[in-house]
Amino acid sequence: MRMPTMATVLLATTNAGKRAEFQSLLPPDLQVVGLDAVGVTLPTETGTTFALNAAAKATHAAAESGLVTLADDSGLEVLALGGAPGVRSARYAGEHATDAANRAALLAALAGTGDEAREARFVCVVVIADGSGVLAQAEGLCEGRIARREQGRFGFGYDRLFLLPDGRTMAELPPVEKNRISHRAAAYRAIVPRLLDRLLVPSPPDETG
Repeated sequence: MRMPTMATVLLATTNAGKRAEFQSLLPPDLQVVGLDAVGVTLPTETGTTFALNAAAKATHAAAESGLVTLADDSGLEVLALGGAPGVRSARYAGEHATDAANRAALLAALAGTGDEAREARFVCVVVIADGSGVLAQAEGLCEGRIARREQGRFGFGYDRLFLLPDGRTMAELPPVEKNRISHRAAAYRAIVPRLLDRLLVPSPPDETG
């Protein structure tokens, strides 16, 4: 009997950093394509939660491409800011803000804030969808606090400000180590088995033997 074959999955992202993280968490023999390969543009994020945004992206891209789609929404929640930046993490300093501008805005918002109130967490919600709608959802968290200055050279987004319990920022972790502990890694580890269940398609019986 021949082994099952893998189908193609769409990663609904245009962020090169995210895409690299996603691909490193998936089996190497899984055919993965990005939005650029299928000509799909994601809708504007209007949801009030990470789950709503992830579901909107996944279902839209799946309907447009005809592919099983994996999409996530993630961001930073800071205790002293009542959970902000939250779903506006990528736009905290304004529409089309750069990562550097968002980090500067966060430091300004926390000026004079004590260490206890600088507690924060990264949140990621990932959704699998096909043409029929949402198939599965998972959440991943990474707990820490916001540093008083940027540290590190790896990663993207708020990584240079996110202090882990061991005193390093997320941006000071080599990519392989970050992928073991990040919120996105946790969410994807939780959902990858569901994705593989959906994509593993048995081959027809081998009639030669």
